[in-house]
Amino acid sequence: MTLHPASLRTIVTQSLLAQEIVSLRMRLAMTIWQRRAFFHPNSYERGFGLVRARRPRSQCSQDRCGRNACVGAPCRLPHQRRVMDASSACKMWYDNRSCTFSEPTQKPMHTSTPSPRFAALTALRYRDFRLLWAGQFVSITGTQMRNVAIAWQVYRLAQADSSIRVEIALGLIGLARVIPLILTAMFSGMIADRVERRKILILTSLVAFVCSIVLALTGEMERPPLLLIYTMVALASVAGAFELPARQAIIPNLVAPQHLPNALSLNIVAWQLATVIGPALSGVLIAAVGVAPVYWIDAATFLAVVAAALLMRTRTIPARIEPVSLRAALAGLRFVFSHRLIAATMLLDFFATFFGATGVLLPIFADQVLRVGPTELGWMYAAPSVGAVVAATLLSGVRIPRQGTTLLAAVLAFGACVAVIGMSRWLPLTLAALAGMGAADTVSMVIRGAIRQLLTPDELRGRMVAVNMVFFAGGPQLGETSAGFIASLIGASAAVTLGGVACILLVVGTALSVRELREYQGPG
Repeated sequence: MTLHPASLRTIVTQSLLAQEIVSLRMRLAMTIWQRRAFFHPNSYERGFGLVRARRPRSQCSQDRCGRNACVGAPCRLPHQRRVMDASSACKMWYDNRSCTFSEPTQKPMHTSTPSPRFAALTALRYRDFRLLWAGQFVSITGTQMRNVAIAWQVYRLAQADSSIRVEIALGLIGLARVIPLILTAMFSGMIADRVERRKILILTSLVAFVCSIVLALTGEMERPPLLLIYTMVALASVAGAFELPARQAIIPNLVAPQHLPNALSLNIVAWQLATVIGPALSGVLIAAVGVAPVYWIDAATFLAVVAAALLMRTRTIPARIEPVSLRAALAGLRFVFSHRLIAATMLLDFFATFFGATGVLLPIFADQVLRVGPTELGWMYAAPSVGAVVAATLLSGVRIPRQGTTLLAAVLAFGACVAVIGMSRWLPLTLAALAGMGAADTVSMVIRGAIRQLLTPDELRGRMVAVNMVFFAGGPQLGETSAGFIASLIGASAAVTLGGVACILLVVGTALSVRELREYQGPG
């Protein structure tokens, strides 16, 4: 068969035109992929198979949900992706378009290098971490507003009730928080290792939402019973006991390992920014309209966490499920105390915050020592977070040298600031000492958090966080209860000053007795 020259020319022209169109489409696809990969390092590209690795159909089978899944060798994880050109990506998509993997359960990674100008915000380039970060910022702001409102409401109710001392009434707030925390901590950590962590965040936020609604109703009453307030505080503490392990344990699933310290620092920044804005705003609102609107606002902020969890794409399905048992619940406790460095940091934090608990006595300092009102009380609650935000911002872009020594120095500075707060009779000095206390605590928190997360395997991370929650939250809550009783005997100023001195002696004893902590240099 022969072709007419005109027909041959037409065929060649059409072939060249087709190649040019394909080449143009490849360049356009590569440009789109590069832009999306920079702004959304763990997002799902739907057209080219760039996030979900593929396998030949012969290795595919139906999973328990009826969808195509791959068996045999383990699937390619997000942090194991290969950088490929657009034509290879399109070929992979065409050859394997019927075989997809379930969503990743491990931490994602991207290979693009962030600009040094935005190095402190590297972790925010992960979409799901941005959602978590924003949701918890809004929610914690409301929680801090609620804490100030509870302290002020209980203080005023106790003043009007001659059957209970003000110091004891305030100290019982901490007791109502810590008892449910201790009773549920071990099992809450096990739940965080067994159940998808997004679902835990949603459920616990809804429980806290209901508690804030009830507190708002007590704010509308003229003389609400203190027992009802304590009950809502305890129920909210139970929700927090299940929420915190899930929220902390999910972070390594959302960012790459090398960006984990940055994510922890940004987490602390969100926490401390919320504790600056929340108390200050709460003090203004309480002085203007009372405590009830504060509780209503707090209830609304929990919906931000629900929305963020629903929008997250990462699924944290446990790789290995242990049977429910007391042994499994206590696995985190055994792990912590089998690592001397982790145990030392947790115990140091527990006793430092136990001796340095000042928050519950701030209404007494504001009203009886400094002679100021609820607006200034809001400043006092916000001051530690101002120092903490500054410290966390400075730490987010730098590597901390000699981390063990830095941790001990930070806790020593924390105790010194607590002692200054107890002796101060001048509002600016008190605010400065509170800010210094927050900055020192943040330095300690960043180092402790990095040690725990880097040394703990993923299947135990929820239980480890639960154990740490007992130390991290139990210390200040028990300390507030103790401070309330001691202040009823020797006065608020003497009780706080004594706690600061005890904290300083604690650091000296730890430095002399725990060589691993004293000589710890940090990763790498």
